[in-house]
Amino acid sequence: MSSFATYRGHVRAHLTLGLPLVGSQLAQVAVQTTDTLMVGWYDVRALAALVLATSLYLILMIFFSGFAWAVTPLVAAAAEAGDNQRIRRATRMGLWLVLAGGVLCLPIFWFSAPLLRVLGQEADIADMAQTYLRIAGFGLIPALVVMTLKGYLSALEHTRVQFWVTVGAAVANAGLNWLLIFGNLGAPEMGIRGAALASLAVNALSALALAAYSLRVFPAHRLFQRLWRPDPSAFREVAGMGWQIGLTTVAEVGLFNFSSIIMGWIGAVALAAHGIALQVTTVAFMVQLGLSNAATVRAGRSMGRRDFTALRDGALSVWGLGFAFALVAVAVFLLFPDALVGAFVDPDDPLRPRILVIGGSLLAMAALFQVADSAQVMGISILRGMQDTRVPMLMAAFAYWGVGAPAMWVFGVLLGGGGIGVWVGLVLGLTVSAILLAFRFRRLVSTL
Repeated sequence: MSSFATYRGHVRAHLTLGLPLVGSQLAQVAVQTTDTLMVGWYDVRALAALVLATSLYLILMIFFSGFAWAVTPLVAAAAEAGDNQRIRRATRMGLWLVLAGGVLCLPIFWFSAPLLRVLGQEADIADMAQTYLRIAGFGLIPALVVMTLKGYLSALEHTRVQFWVTVGAAVANAGLNWLLIFGNLGAPEMGIRGAALASLAVNALSALALAAYSLRVFPAHRLFQRLWRPDPSAFREVAGMGWQIGLTTVAEVGLFNFSSIIMGWIGAVALAAHGIALQVTTVAFMVQLGLSNAATVRAGRSMGRRDFTALRDGALSVWGLGFAFALVAVAVFLLFPDALVGAFVDPDDPLRPRILVIGGSLLAMAALFQVADSAQVMGISILRGMQDTRVPMLMAAFAYWGVGAPAMWVFGVLLGGGGIGVWVGLVLGLTVSAILLAFRFRRLVSTL
């Protein structure tokens, strides 16, 4: 039976590793928010095009990031075993896969306008979105390299550099947007093309910064020497885990996108309140996501040294830590709903009272959402650290699309529950996922 001191030690270790990752995630949200705000200040239709373009960009980025995320548990286990060769092989093949994925996406971005028009988007908005993607799409390649190097460095417990690089990216992105979108200080006024160029430049600089740091701090890994040499066995290992991780994440993100579609059927005011509530919960989720990344690393290291007691105790500790942060979010959502929702709405907007009412009710649902989401993201991250990805992928697909999506439609549309009904479906999907993943962990641990 583990002692309280044991769990406290695990919590301290998770916080030491995870808090810089939390800060990095929050800084990344700041980059996205800055883009939205500054393009919105420039032109509302350009903002609509940006939202459309980034929806396509992010879904592809999330899938191919699966290969980057697969690097973390493999490198963590290899580092614990002192196997520099295995560290190099896994990271290199992760870079191969994300580079190939980024290149494969370029034709989709280049010819995105016809695709967007087929999906029912206005022609001029689709054309502006394509203009953005033809520039920013090239930035997906360094962005995926950044994700891979972050996974590599996280596995080696070097997380502070990620925080500072991401903060620097947020500041640089805001400055470049100010110059290139609006044409300040003699720069050309480029509108949405300026935002795309800023994104491309920031991603490239971030990739160079992390690569330089990796080479300086870990010269023994010889990470980029003979990068062109194929490694079939490591390639298969990273690819096998990566596509499963990517599909698992896409399934979850797709559930949230589907919730927005259903809210759009219910009405514009409901959709606006839904978007605000999701934005608020996203900030809270970044805390959970940073801690879950640390959970992957520590689970991977425990597996690498075959210390299954530490694996179990560490998992229980991070689940408890995530639950504690979720309770803080619950209290904030229940105590300050008007302040949180009202920050996104013009005080003179005639629809503000209705949005506050609907948004407040959705934040009450978000209180349940936080607990369920914390439990499932910790579960899937711990299992990822154990290099268990296929069964969790199937569990997530069932929970999100076998339970969550149908429940959103039944409670939100068929039974007339509106926004509350849609969020009931979200909570059910995430709760089922959390329960299944917890049982999966328990079963695996019992066999070790």
